[in-house]
Amino acid sequence: MSGERIDTYPTRQIAGYGVRAGSPLPFGATPVPGGINFSVYSDRASRMWLVLFEPGAPEPLAELEFPAGFRIGSVYAMTVFGLDVENLEYGFRADGPFDPARGDRFDASRVLTDPYARMISGRDVWGAAPDRDRPGPHRSRLVADDFDWGDDAPPRIPTEDLVVYELHVRGFTRHPSAQVAAPGSFAGLREKIPYLVDLGVNCVELMPVFEFDEHDNPRRDPATDEPLLDYWGYNTVGFFAPKAGYAATGRFGMQADEFKAMVKELHAAGIEVVLDVVFNHTAEGNEQGPTISFRGLDNATYYMLTPDGDYYNFSGTGNTVNCNHPVVRDFVLDCLRHWVSQYHVDGFRFDLAAILDRAPDGTPLANPPLLEQLAHDPVLRHCKLIAEAWDAAGLYEVGSFPSYGRFAEWNGKYRDAVRRFLKGDPGTVGELATRLVGSPDLYTGRGATASVNFVTAHDGFTLHDLVSYDEKHNEANGEGGADGGNDNHSWNCGVEGPTEDPEVLRLRLRQTKNAMALLLTSQGVPMLLAGDELGRTQRGNNNAYCQDNELTWLDWELLDRNAELHRFVRSLIAVRRARPVLRGTEHPGAEVGWHGVRAGAPDWSDQSRLLAMTRAGDGEQLYLAANSHWEPHELELPPAGPGASWHLALDTAATAPHDIHLPGEEPRLADQDRYRIGPRSTVVLITHRS
Repeated sequence: MSGERIDTYPTRQIAGYGVRAGSPLPFGATPVPGGINFSVYSDRASRMWLVLFEPGAPEPLAELEFPAGFRIGSVYAMTVFGLDVENLEYGFRADGPFDPARGDRFDASRVLTDPYARMISGRDVWGAAPDRDRPGPHRSRLVADDFDWGDDAPPRIPTEDLVVYELHVRGFTRHPSAQVAAPGSFAGLREKIPYLVDLGVNCVELMPVFEFDEHDNPRRDPATDEPLLDYWGYNTVGFFAPKAGYAATGRFGMQADEFKAMVKELHAAGIEVVLDVVFNHTAEGNEQGPTISFRGLDNATYYMLTPDGDYYNFSGTGNTVNCNHPVVRDFVLDCLRHWVSQYHVDGFRFDLAAILDRAPDGTPLANPPLLEQLAHDPVLRHCKLIAEAWDAAGLYEVGSFPSYGRFAEWNGKYRDAVRRFLKGDPGTVGELATRLVGSPDLYTGRGATASVNFVTAHDGFTLHDLVSYDEKHNEANGEGGADGGNDNHSWNCGVEGPTEDPEVLRLRLRQTKNAMALLLTSQGVPMLLAGDELGRTQRGNNNAYCQDNELTWLDWELLDRNAELHRFVRSLIAVRRARPVLRGTEHPGAEVGWHGVRAGAPDWSDQSRLLAMTRAGDGEQLYLAANSHWEPHELELPPAGPGASWHLALDTAATAPHDIHLPGEEPRLADQDRYRIGPRSTVVLITHRS
């Protein structure tokens, strides 16, 4: 035995398996020579069992109680020999007090999911009826670390150059018109990479891809009585595991490789991958919810609890993760490091991120340790970190989120300002001006790229619906129309919903182009909602979290039906890419000029509905005029400068294809002193030297 490792041999037998005391770190299940090391944290448990299953088996293969000597501090650790990594499912059972007033909710009858599980079985095929009676409905699995990344490298696109595209993995290719081999999957998304490249976006922000239970929705469609699903996935079951139901190979346990192949191909195309992550709550809900993992292992550690042991509900979903507890902080950090190192993702968008700076009692912290750790972690050093800087309990931190110089923010104030201006609301010109130049009122000292600008996102109206509906129409969600926001700042252009009126349709198209033009010429990071460039509708539903059907699936036939809009957005992205003056990282100073109908004379009054501005940089000037008035205006143009002349980049009131011109193809204005801007339209001019 000379030279052989002594830790590759068991020291005792439990339930027919050779075991020895394991290593407390890393947490989770880790292959080691001859076996698997299992490690799980629980500060308050009195006993712990490892429960082993053959894949899909209705009953356990074996249950191994951790001997007292296999506990180090608050960690149970055991190495089990002779297990097949690829043909094993497992979970834990934890015993301890059931005393909710003290925060303890142990139930030794439950087979619990490993919080660090690299893969989870039980929802392997999207929508397949679950077996809720089997022990361990969400069983943990291991992942073989044998994917060939080749020469994959992160694109590391400068933040100011990003054009973000928020999409739902399933909805992007589930519609039959997608014509992909594996609809609604990571593999299906791979097939659409050429479309993304052609459009010009260089970062996809994926709605939740961590394992969740799509059947976690008790409501039914009021029209059909069919059960509704959790389509969006903001109820995480497994934080380290990719969603099996989003993988064409999920039934074979290959979802990890399918996800990695998608990332690798996106990187090869020059596209970064940002994940929408949910650390503010879990799928366990309140005291009436299921016991899946955290609650059964150490409820008082993982959740924010009131002095009476009830769940604080800052997330609006029944529970709130205790993010600034030291153990939970480490869990979040381990999770993000895992996705960066094992899946090569490029960044994260944090759902309801204001919760991440709350203390265990819910008090907002001036210096939250979790956010400081994330900002300065060496593994996450080059990741994009984006905060949704509010929560469901009213903590709104847009512009004041503890950023540590690293976090950008979804700028909800940008969204509202642009929407109100486009409607023609009075008193909006001044705020629009601030938003166009990167919101210096919010991000002084942080720069323009701290602002992720958006007009629409998954949560709310699509852009088509923003200009087609005054009111939300959420009856299909089974909540009596009570769900979803009411402050949409939308305008239907004269008719609620579908119409064949050509004047209304022309106005809606122009308003859509106006929104895109303002978004993609604003300083900061623009984010588009997938399908907005094609006129995708949800028929007025502004909270389609439960709609897994053609209401939310992207209809790719829109690419032909709305070719004019697609061409406009595609060309607009090219304009942004070609003009550094639109992508400045610092808030501008003297290089920006403000104008109204007369050059150099902006009208900041409440009744003003027209704003014009010039930006200078890199040897050129750009002139933007936005008119939300229902009347045209004759604009006096500022001088183009010595040896330069004004050329038309875009005019949303012009008939296609004259509504937008690719860089280098902009026609020279015949009149260099004046330009007539149409009602409710946007104009961009660019200088060329003679």
